[in-house]
Amino acid sequence: MLVPIISTCEFNESATAQSVAGASSVKDFPIVCVGGSAGGLDAYIRLLQNLPADMGVAIVIVNHITKFPTHLHEVLPRFTTMPVELITESLLIEPNRVFIIPENRDLHVRNGEFRLEPISKPRGWPDVITVFLRSLTRYWDGKLIAVIVSGYDGDGAAAMCGIKQVGGITIAQKLSTAKQPDMPESAIDSGCIDFILSPEDIAQEIVHIARIEV
Repeated sequence: MLVPIISTCEFNESATAQSVAGASSVKDFPIVCVGGSAGGLDAYIRLLQNLPADMGVAIVIVNHITKFPTHLHEVLPRFTTMPVELITESLLIEPNRVFIIPENRDLHVRNGEFRLEPISKPRGWPDVITVFLRSLTRYWDGKLIAVIVSGYDGDGAAAMCGIKQVGGITIAQKLSTAKQPDMPESAIDSGCIDFILSPEDIAQEIVHIARIEV
């Protein structure tokens, strides 16, 4: 009886194909970018308290602070059963987790992983939310949801129309519920916001979108 022989080359090609297929599947779930600053902690807490832990979505909180270390990864686990992680270089993006941007870094995505780079705007108001959202529009295959909550200045607003152009959903915190309305107001003024909601209602909309994706 003849036994088929699989060459090393054929085996490697098969393994490579499986690896590529596995890598592509990593990027097919929604990412929710929640951008905020002053007063953002209140919004993050109210949002996470109303999100289930198993909806198949990655939550990325991009708080635009530059000089002082963030403590969000230490504070927010009290308000969600999802794991909360401070982002490190090449960290794999996974669903059902909350990821926190570190201070003084620009955040990007490549091949299903986070990439950290020196902050590109070290003086004045940072634009880390805009930088991350633009990276998502270029390099993420799954659904995108961009949420802008309480904060000073207008970080994130410049990327809202780009999110919509690639089929993403844009949400701004309702101004009357924000401790500092400048940032969501700038997002609304972009003309590219789909929903204006309280943090609790933002959570419900994210759940609704996640269910549609399943």
